[in-house]
Amino acid sequence: MSDQHIASAFDRDLETIQAHIMKMGGLVEESIMGAARSLETRDEELAQEVRRKDKAIDELEELVNEETARLIALRSPTASDLRLVLSVMKVSGNLERIGDYSKNIAKRTTVLVTATEISGSAAALRRMAREVELMLRDALDAYIQRDSELATDVIERDHEVDQMYNGLFREFLTFMAEDPRNISACMHLHFIAKNIERMGDHVTAIAEQVVYLVTGERPTEARPKADNTSQTV
Repeated sequence: MSDQHIASAFDRDLETIQAHIMKMGGLVEESIMGAARSLETRDEELAQEVRRKDKAIDELEELVNEETARLIALRSPTASDLRLVLSVMKVSGNLERIGDYSKNIAKRTTVLVTATEISGSAAALRRMAREVELMLRDALDAYIQRDSELATDVIERDHEVDQMYNGLFREFLTFMAEDPRNISACMHLHFIAKNIERMGDHVTAIAEQVVYLVTGERPTEARPKADNTSQTV
């Protein structure tokens, strides 16, 4: 088999795997917003649907891992190609984790349906989730287009998500201090906010992978984390 034929077979296999990544990304985007919408509207049926659909995300990650391992075994990629192949596995792993956080939000939504409603909190969490979903969309676009500038923009936007989380954390503390009956609901809402903040971290990891793919180097500066809640307690 000629080198050119091997290269074209590698490219075809990689395109198939990356198509799985984009399908997975679309499902994760839907999961994020479905979880946030179910919380805001107290829609238990939608929350259950988000939890059910997480299985499809998990199955796609398994498929990506299997096909990536097969690609490495059969095509013997060069060093630069191997970096690209391994990045696929890292991106799919981060997507799977984001899906898990959406599922966790949906689980807590079913509990919050009967809990004390905390004014404005669900809408604020939906806005935070929307920002993460937009970051994910841009991170995946950057990955497909090999756009390190767009990826860097995504990395910088994670600071805004951290700030939103910090603001919500302080609000929940205030609600709990004002009325002990709010404690249970606020604890669940805080965990939801933390899950969304963690989603942002995984989206950022995808964007950092894009920068590495394009430049061969990790982002030079340590990413500033604006989550300072540990200093608040």
